[in-house]
Amino acid sequence: MKNERIYKMSFASVYPHYITKAEKKGRTAEEVDTIIQWLTGYDQKGLKKQLDTKVTFETFFDEAPQLNPNVSKITGVICGYRVEEIEEPLMKKIRYLDKLIDELAKGKAMEKILRK
Repeated sequence: MKNERIYKMSFASVYPHYITKAEKKGRTAEEVDTIIQWLTGYDQKGLKKQLDTKVTFETFFDEAPQLNPNVSKITGVICGYRVEEIEEPLMKKIRYLDKLIDELAKGKAMEKILRK
């Protein structure tokens, strides 16, 4: 399975790339954390624990307190795939996060990113 590699990657190894992408466009690490917390239900302490223990993407999403009920409102193309058409549940969650970080880096307002 070609997705196996990303599922086994440490979330903590990718997290700095999310921060860098946001900061290059004048956004903040706090905004990245807000997006991750909105999507997964982690609080700051829970997110820090996941980063400190270097869990895989698979574990990160498996242990997420609760996926936001508004994730179905996340639509569009990321990495050449339409998010709403991705069938593999874990890949869909990963791409949801990618899409939200992408929207942040493109300057979209937090209110719109968080589908309020």
